[in-house]
Amino acid sequence: DCTVLIFFLSIWALVFNFVSLPPPLVSSSPPPTLGSSHVSVFLSLSFSISLPLCCQPDPRLFVASMGLAKDGAEMEEGTLEIGIEYRTVSGVAGPLVILDKVKGPKYQEIVNIRLGDGTTRRGQVLEVDGEKAVVQVFEGTSGIDNKYTTVQFTGEVLKTPVSLDMLGRIFNGSGKPIDNGPPILPEAYLDISGSSINPSERTYPEEMIQTGISTIDVMNSIARGQKIPLFSAAGLPHNEIAAQICRQAGLVKRLEQSKHAAEGGEEDNFAIVFAAMGVNMETAQFFKRDFEENGSMERVTLFLNLANDPTIERIITPRIALTTAEYLAYECGKHVLVILTDMSSYADALREVSAAREEVPGRRGYPGYMYTDLATIYERAGRIEGRKGSITQIPILTMPNDDITHPTPDLTGYITEGQIYIDRQLHNRQIYPPINVLPSLSRLMKSAIGEGMTRRDHSDVSNQLYANYAIGKDVQAMKAVVGEEALSSEDLLYLEFLDKFERKFVAQGAYDTRNIFQSLDLAWTLLRIFPRELLHRIPAKTLDQFYSRDATH
Repeated sequence: DCTVLIFFLSIWALVFNFVSLPPPLVSSSPPPTLGSSHVSVFLSLSFSISLPLCCQPDPRLFVASMGLAKDGAEMEEGTLEIGIEYRTVSGVAGPLVILDKVKGPKYQEIVNIRLGDGTTRRGQVLEVDGEKAVVQVFEGTSGIDNKYTTVQFTGEVLKTPVSLDMLGRIFNGSGKPIDNGPPILPEAYLDISGSSINPSERTYPEEMIQTGISTIDVMNSIARGQKIPLFSAAGLPHNEIAAQICRQAGLVKRLEQSKHAAEGGEEDNFAIVFAAMGVNMETAQFFKRDFEENGSMERVTLFLNLANDPTIERIITPRIALTTAEYLAYECGKHVLVILTDMSSYADALREVSAAREEVPGRRGYPGYMYTDLATIYERAGRIEGRKGSITQIPILTMPNDDITHPTPDLTGYITEGQIYIDRQLHNRQIYPPINVLPSLSRLMKSAIGEGMTRRDHSDVSNQLYANYAIGKDVQAMKAVVGEEALSSEDLLYLEFLDKFERKFVAQGAYDTRNIFQSLDLAWTLLRIFPRELLHRIPAKTLDQFYSRDATH
């Protein structure tokens, strides 16, 4: 009957398996012998034959559980069997893991790494060469070996969950909440590399983002959609300036939308994404405490990558932050200000990974592709036709030894649209914020200011301030050579302007907010030191309206 048939078929399968046993899948294994393994084969075959055909187990699951790839002849060239686990770790170099005999790995593919103790980590394929793959591990490579560690390819790129509920929350560098709040309910999962934007769909940045700092708002105005870095150095208060911008930043309404322009009306659909990379615990606590105590946390999404976090995480932190900003801007219609500090730490992480990959180093050991890599971050700022929101970037860099020719600020200057320079000499004279306006520049300022956006005198006042401050610096240098007695009365006016400009206009309290109209009025107060005929850069019509002390604006 059927039972007898099954019995004889099982005996036949056992004998056939013993006589024509295939060679071992792993060459290091000992030759096969008849024993418990063949008994298990006998039992499994007996059981499988007695099952209905529809209940046969998928042989791929059996292969995956053994951690072995299917035979190359059964797999189409260049394809990856998703779900298969590999025990083919051939080496570990810093944050990188090298895998051999991998079928069809994909660039930037996410892998799950399971250690011998059962802990899991995530990584990303960084380089592919035939059946070899280099994987960067986000949580570090400590504890990874070539005996018990298994690597599973997911077939997906790195995506981050995004939601409007991320405003007011604090995340680590990998995008996981660390503020003891409820988990984020994602509205979408987006690729951290961002979506490609058709260049023809980009719109020119215009209208102004107000920082509340006079030297920036009046003389280096930032347009919505612009990317403009802060060049700083060790020991300078760039963290305090970044926190102040977060507290005070807002959108200036078009004047025709506000009947009370002098009150500095602002729009409400404004958000800030703040990403700190490679900061110490003291700096991280400073940002958290400042945002929470001053009420700005409700419109801020904060990402913190600490100095003791894995280097690889430092590379994905700005990309996760920008992906969040893109969702808030292009899907939720918000005008988002992205502050990235410190991009020098990011560049150092890039150099460390490049050295681990044994790539040919470029200038000062940085990889030759650093310019392209930085561009993939900075160029995600902007505005898109048909979308209400915008992304404005203010990356902060610390220049080693105050060297502006260092590769990081040098390459950043080529990509971005200007720079704001934090000066050590002003800082040593106890002037805060120590922003030197002479080497600072905003290339898109002209599209953010003027009648209908700020005030009609804005551009002329800015030009006159620049001219008078530069002349004042020249007179100060001449005074050191010839003495004050040799200076003319006009030269003395420029010296007086220089002193008051730095003490009253540049100097500003950390919690002193000035809207653009208050800053312009303060500028006119300084310009009235000079007679009208010395204000060469302001048209007579504008002087008639604003030069008089009792002028109404």
